[in-house]
Amino acid sequence: MTQVATTGSLKREVGVFGATMMGIGSMVGTGVFVSIGIAAGAAGRAVLLAIALAAIVATCNALSSAQLAASMPVSGGTYEYGYAYLKPWLGFTASWMFLCAKTASAATAALGFAGYLLQMVGGESLVVPVAVAAIVALTAIVVMGIRRSNRANIAIVSITLFALVFFVLAGLPRLWSKGGEPWHPFFSTSDGGSPWPGLLEATALMFVAFTGYARIATLGEEMRDPERTIPRAIIATLVVSALLYISVAAVAIAAIGPQSLAEAVQTDVAPLVAAARTFDLPATHMIVTVGAITAMLGVALNLILGLSRVVLAMGRRADMPGVFADVDASGSPNLAVIAVGGAIAALALIGNVEVTWSFSAFTVLIYYAITNLAALRLPKEKRLYSPLIAWAGLAACLALAFFVERQIWMVGLALIAVGLVWHGLRQYFARRT
Repeated sequence: MTQVATTGSLKREVGVFGATMMGIGSMVGTGVFVSIGIAAGAAGRAVLLAIALAAIVATCNALSSAQLAASMPVSGGTYEYGYAYLKPWLGFTASWMFLCAKTASAATAALGFAGYLLQMVGGESLVVPVAVAAIVALTAIVVMGIRRSNRANIAIVSITLFALVFFVLAGLPRLWSKGGEPWHPFFSTSDGGSPWPGLLEATALMFVAFTGYARIATLGEEMRDPERTIPRAIIATLVVSALLYISVAAVAIAAIGPQSLAEAVQTDVAPLVAAARTFDLPATHMIVTVGAITAMLGVALNLILGLSRVVLAMGRRADMPGVFADVDASGSPNLAVIAVGGAIAALALIGNVEVTWSFSAFTVLIYYAITNLAALRLPKEKRLYSPLIAWAGLAACLALAFFVERQIWMVGLALIAVGLVWHGLRQYFARRT
């Protein structure tokens, strides 16, 4: 296989705390501020069960990712694991799905940031220019290197976590005052049919909200003591995020109900802001709005970091132009970062939150199916956990992937085919040169 030479190596700058904050910054964004509303539209009050099921599936995948990243602490995540333990085309498919899903997600986060900011200060007609400006600014931060990116991320995530904890505490009186009223009926459907398809669709949608820990694995080459740092950071990220999602969802449903949460997404109102407006503390909705703004920034920042490292890894293997494998003296793959930032800014010109989120669900589930498959091929001496965990993750990912809307997974399959044609052509011409 053709290997592209690099002009430098990435620096190991990130410890357990920094890696955990990167994971949380990637997960606590559109996941909590948008996806809870979308999933509530599919499953109603049972969205709480969907969150728990998604967390279980994500835990299986996280443990597979952790042991793979500990055994191969390099940039690229499942792209590299696919090459090492499976087949090159499977490694490429993983990276292709990751790039398709997360570029769109980053653009959605940038538009969300602009929308929340302009709702607070006025000037809604400037959403697209502000979104593009945000991407340019975040790209500039990432170009400065992993250390500055990590510091910026910690500041952003700290504000977001404060806002969400404040939301939960401010809403607890509403939850207690209603007792069990908000949860009846727990399972319900608008047509009176089986609730299971809606629950499984909501589980698939909420699964996307738990996939930020992948950024920890894709930045493995920049982790200090990766065998220790990566597994601990991934588990800490999952635990914190799961507790936060369930708490936030419970308070939001008690405040306005699942139907109102779903309608808020459709009318471009942040579901949590709509719920916060009903609380007794009048400043809550403003604090939640600020938290949403910083959350979207955190998601976009971490996606630029993660996507650029995948592009770097693909450049090294000639699946992308070799120029993207260059690393400058500061330890940043600047050309890959700029290319990713440009692609996200271009996609910020279009997009629908619900369509983008469903598409992300399908593509990310395929990505993690390949992750679990690679974990099953790990040699015994490199395994940290039972192979039953990887089998459970693989089965769950493949099953849930096809519970999103049919047109979404059909488009996803078509994109896989397009990507494999590109991969085949790149490898063919690489072998001839």
